[in-house]
Amino acid sequence: MKRWLWWLALPLVAAQPSELSRIRTIYLLPMGHGLDQYLAGSLTRMSVFQVVADPKQADAVFTDHLGEAFEQRMNELYPPQPAQAPSEKQDQQESRSKAAAREEAPRISSWGRGRGTIFLVDARTRMVLWSTYQRPRNSSPDEIERTARRIAERLKRDLKKK
Repeated sequence: MKRWLWWLALPLVAAQPSELSRIRTIYLLPMGHGLDQYLAGSLTRMSVFQVVADPKQADAVFTDHLGEAFEQRMNELYPPQPAQAPSEKQDQQESRSKAAAREEAPRISSWGRGRGTIFLVDARTRMVLWSTYQRPRNSSPDEIERTARRIAERLKRDLKKK
């Protein structure tokens, strides 16, 4: 019975447009052991995505970590649009909340550098569109290059499925 329900739901899932397929340009945030540089080369050579040096031109961002530091970096790269001019009362509330945040103890995130997990995040919605785990065996340049190539191959294969 459970298998039958799964087959029934398959056309509904397959009919939805893929967010990943609309991505054309990507920006790579710095990653451990220079993986971002190798990944940029592999993605470009395999024609998976166009890699851009200006984050404002990117549809999505590659990163090897998520969490508060990532959110802050995204706010720097893609500042949120102000909805309306803030009033004095709102300014006072914001300054109080910023002061409280400075006094707050640092948060420890379980989304720290995952050592092998790579995320493709939509620059506009900040939704994780794709991720994979591909941990290099060591930090030698040849191994980092192999890891970047495997990531690019996996992404290209996943894009063809969609």
